[in-house]
Amino acid sequence: MNLENLDKEYVLHSYGRNYTSFVKGEGAKLFSSDGKEYIDFGSGIGVCSVGHANPKLAEAVCEQAKKLIHTSNLWVIEPQAKLAQRIVELSGYDMRLFFGNSGAEANEGAVKIARKYGQQNFESKRYKIITLEHSFHGRTITTVKATGQEKMHTPNFSPYPDGFLHVKSIDAIYKAIDSDTVAVMIELVQGEGGVQPFLKSEVQELAKFLKAEGLLLIVDEVQTGVYRSGEFLASNYYGIEPDIITLAKGLGGGLPIGAVMTSLKDIFEPGDHGSTFGGNYLSTQGALTVLEILESEYKEERIEERIALFDSYLAKMADSLPQIFEYSVGLGLMRGLRCKSAEVQNSVVSKAFEHGLIVLKAGRNTVRFLPPLTITKEEIVEGFKRFEAAVMEIEDSE
Repeated sequence: MNLENLDKEYVLHSYGRNYTSFVKGEGAKLFSSDGKEYIDFGSGIGVCSVGHANPKLAEAVCEQAKKLIHTSNLWVIEPQAKLAQRIVELSGYDMRLFFGNSGAEANEGAVKIARKYGQQNFESKRYKIITLEHSFHGRTITTVKATGQEKMHTPNFSPYPDGFLHVKSIDAIYKAIDSDTVAVMIELVQGEGGVQPFLKSEVQELAKFLKAEGLLLIVDEVQTGVYRSGEFLASNYYGIEPDIITLAKGLGGGLPIGAVMTSLKDIFEPGDHGSTFGGNYLSTQGALTVLEILESEYKEERIEERIALFDSYLAKMADSLPQIFEYSVGLGLMRGLRCKSAEVQNSVVSKAFEHGLIVLKAGRNTVRFLPPLTITKEEIVEGFKRFEAAVMEIEDSE
């Protein structure tokens, strides 16, 4: 039985798979079982932040695996404590962390923190969390309901948990707040929602308002965090201090890890929350190594150089092909090209793959770019060479 049939026979059909099988990676390159090379501008949906088969990360994981992989959170875990310290130091915020295994778990933790805060700090319990249209916060029942996309709230999985309200814009949040509201949860750049950033001024005004009202600001940095925005956190870039921040994706460089960090440092007590696998030796040692690599890349301004190069290529594509692309969106190395239609978007993604380039789809007809943060100049140049060839083929066929 070949791999495609094996997958179809034994794995639940929850993904619309491309049945290309990758067998090796190197930096921003992937190699398929038939020997074809691809430039990866998707990095596993923003996960492989230090590229594929990064030698420092591989060595750290191997050395840790030889000693200890897991003991459980019944005992103190040295790399977990050191990772929490490092994240706090890099963020510049006075916070504590809880480690899980994914972005959805991190957002579940954020919801629990907000609800306990709502129980403890108001005359009558507050529990409602306001989120935004086009947002994406995860695939668990709770985080699906927190997600501001009605297409995800199908009857198949109902009833959904109460306590979430979706509004169309940041301006609409103010009128939506009522006596049950405890928090607002936003992504500073909506990834699945079209790589759409919000204005600094409106985010800063919202943060100031919520602070004055004693309500919490939760910032979902599952995709924007760990230098993806150009700064360690997008919250740093926006000049705000949220009450709760969630991280995942690029933090582990491919290892499953999520984290919720909060200035409510004593909100949880033993028994309030937990995770069997969260923050184990392997994932936290790997994440420490990822931060070491990326901090060096940031300080040496190599991330900034890659952002500038991406900027120039995306601006060129948008300007020279107005019949295909409307404009460039995003910030840092979380970027997109807004297409004229969903049909054009589908064509661009599939044709790019044929030319040996991986790009992703996002909402609002957007082609999404999430390259490894360690991608080389040569890989960027070659990737856009392939992208331009793919797009020109589409243009010629119209």
